[in-house]
Amino acid sequence: MSALAHEAPCDPGLDEVLWQAWKAMDLPEGYRAEIIEGSIEVSPTGRRRHGVLTNRLRWLLEAHMTGSELKVFQDINIIHGRKVCIPDLFVGPEDLDEIADEEGLGVDATRVSLVAEIVSPGKEAHRRDHIRKRRWYAQAGIPVYVVIDDFDGLGTVTVFSGPDADGGTYATKTTVSYGTPVTIPEGPAKGVELDGTLTRP
Repeated sequence: MSALAHEAPCDPGLDEVLWQAWKAMDLPEGYRAEIIEGSIEVSPTGRRRHGVLTNRLRWLLEAHMTGSELKVFQDINIIHGRKVCIPDLFVGPEDLDEIADEEGLGVDATRVSLVAEIVSPGKEAHRRDHIRKRRWYAQAGIPVYVVIDDFDGLGTVTVFSGPDADGGTYATKTTVSYGTPVTIPEGPAKGVELDGTLTRP
């Protein structure tokens, strides 16, 4: 009988290690954890103004999509591979069970048609929403990404569309100052105008 061949220990890889660590986390109330670009990022939930802007955008999108089979959701994990983001809101099918990820921990990014982030104060929050999350959402193929930023000059609204999953970028980026309208160019929210009524104090 021949001896059993020596087998090297299985290396699960960074994505799997982060995934298992993320699943095991037990954060205190008011914090959330995401897997973005090879790291687990923990951040607090937003302040009052953050909630105001999130809900104004939610109501605007809901009014536009009345009668459709799509709805607006908040505080739910979006899963792409072994990576996780929790946008401030997203648009997806009314029945999220249709797009559950394989472990039931969130929803599969492939059926999410729009995500939005309201930027929190600080340079790190700015980099997360404008750079790292933009790449994450583009790589996941999410068609439209909206960023509302109180802290960029006197305030800006940016709409990204046309994701390039391989490049981790969007083909189109439109940034306007608060008070200047910008229109969502595609998807179920196509034609929604984001203007000063959304971003007013």
